Amino acid sequence: MDLDVAQVRAFVRASEELHFGRAAGLLGVSQQALSKRIARLESLLGTRLFQRGGTGVRLTEAGERFLSPARHAVTAADAAVAAVTGTRRPLRVDFWGHLYQPMRTLAQVAAQAGELELGHGRDLPSVTEALLHGDIDAAFGRVHPPLAAGLAHRLIRLEPVDAVMSAAHPLASERALRPDQLRESVLWAPGTLDRLDFLHQFADRFGIRSTAAGINLGLPRFLAEVAEDPRRFSLLPADVPLPDVPGLCAVPLVDPTPLYAWSLLWRTGDEPPGLTRLTAACAARAGQSRWLEYRPARDWMPEPPTDRPGRREERFGHG
Repeated sequence: MDLDVAQVRAFVRASEELHFGRAAGLLGVSQQALSKRIARLESLLGTRLFQRGGTGVRLTEAGERFLSPARHAVTAADAAVAAVTGTRRPLRVDFWGHLYQPMRTLAQVAAQAGELELGHGRDLPSVTEALLHGDIDAAFGRVHPPLAAGLAHRLIRLEPVDAVMSAAHPLASERALRPDQLRESVLWAPGTLDRLDFLHQFADRFGIRSTAAGINLGLPRFLAEVAEDPRRFSLLPADVPLPDVPGLCAVPLVDPTPLYAWSLLWRTGDEPPGLTRLTAACAARAGQSRWLEYRPARDWMPEPPTDRPGRREERFGHG
C-alpha cells in the first residue's frame, strides 16, 4: 500500500484543527480539495478517519491510531526532500518563562547553532501542544513534571537565583541571605503559585508563609510591584539585567543557593538535523561557562522530572 504524502498531510492538518476549512486555509488549498484528499486516503485505508457531524469533526479510533505515525511520515518526507534539494528549513524553536528572559541563554549559542526560527509560546502547556502537533521542532525553558509522553528534554543551564526586593525591605542591606531568612516576607509572584512550579517548590521548601500574586505585565512592571511594598520579595536569575526600577535591589541567596534549571525540549522519534547542532552548541557553551555546576551541599533545586541532579552534567556531556 503506497500512501500519498499530500493526502497524509491533509489528514494531519485536519486532525490538528478539527476543522476542514481552517486546515485547508493553512495548506493553501480549497476545502473541497482537502476533503477529497482525506476521502481518498480513507478509501485506500478502508476505514473512516474522521467522524463528521453537525457539531464538527472528530477523529475516529482508527484516526487516533493513525495520527502519530502519519505525523512521522510527513516529517520524514520533508526531510527527504530537504536532503536532496539542500533547502533545509530553519530549526523552529519556541520558549517559555518570558519573565526570566530565556532568550539570554539562546542568544549566547545562536551563532554556533545554525539558522533558528523563534516562536512566541506563553507557557509550557502551549509549547508542549505545539511540539506534539509538529508546529515547532524544539523549545527552551524550565521543564517540570508531568512531562507529556513523546517528549524528551536535556538540561542546558543551571542558573543561580537572587532575591529581588524593595530597598526599604528589612533585609535589603544584607550582602547575602539564606532562603529561610525570607520566611516572614511576602513572596510576590507573577501569577498563581499552582502555575509557577519553581516558586511554589521554593515556598514549600523554605517555609515561606505568605505569598501573593500580581499580573504578568512584563518584568519592569512586575519588579515595580515588588519595590512598592517593603514586605515583598521575588526571585530572579542572577544574570537577568535589572530594569531601571527606583527603590529595587537584588541580594544573592546562599546556604543553599537556589538554581533555576533551563532545558531544551523536543519531540522524540523524528529529531530534525538542526537539533543536533543546537544541542552541541549548548554543550560547548556549558563547558566554557560552567553552566552545569551543581553541588548538593551548596545548592538547591526542585526535583527534576527524571534522573538525580548529580548525573545531569555527565549525561549532557556524553549524550
